[in-house]
Amino acid sequence: MLQRIQSIYLLFASLVIFALFIFPLAHGLFVDGKLIDVTVTGVTENVNGADKPVQSFVALTVLTAIVGLIPLVIIFLYRNRKQQIALIYSTILVLIGYSFWMAQTVKKVVGPITLEYRNMGIGLFLTSLSIILLIFAAKAVQRDEKLVKSADRLR
Repeated sequence: MLQRIQSIYLLFASLVIFALFIFPLAHGLFVDGKLIDVTVTGVTENVNGADKPVQSFVALTVLTAIVGLIPLVIIFLYRNRKQQIALIYSTILVLIGYSFWMAQTVKKVVGPITLEYRNMGIGLFLTSLSIILLIFAAKAVQRDEKLVKSADRLR
């Protein structure tokens, strides 16, 4: 059913991933004397208060959109709970790899500069939140599967 708690968890996981388009991965960095921000769409330079795109990350942007759509697709697979669980765990693995790729991209842009807490954007932590929400969704689907199996035994 669509009105189950796992649907809410999956919806929020998707929204958190799409929030990466809004929140920066790193902000306020001085690289080569320029103030830059790093997002999933690319690197922007702050010139006289206006953001000027310097470099774009097309592959990272496309993968972010795809990974954000996966939990939405999983919501509508409610009839096949085993497939739902398998896809949720697969999405968690994809998000772990995606997080690593995202961190390496930021590290490559920043170079030898050490990233401090004040320069870290909310975007670096959003994938972790999404993974937690996906774990909650998987547990809720497993509870539903257990409930259905117990009801089948009673028949």
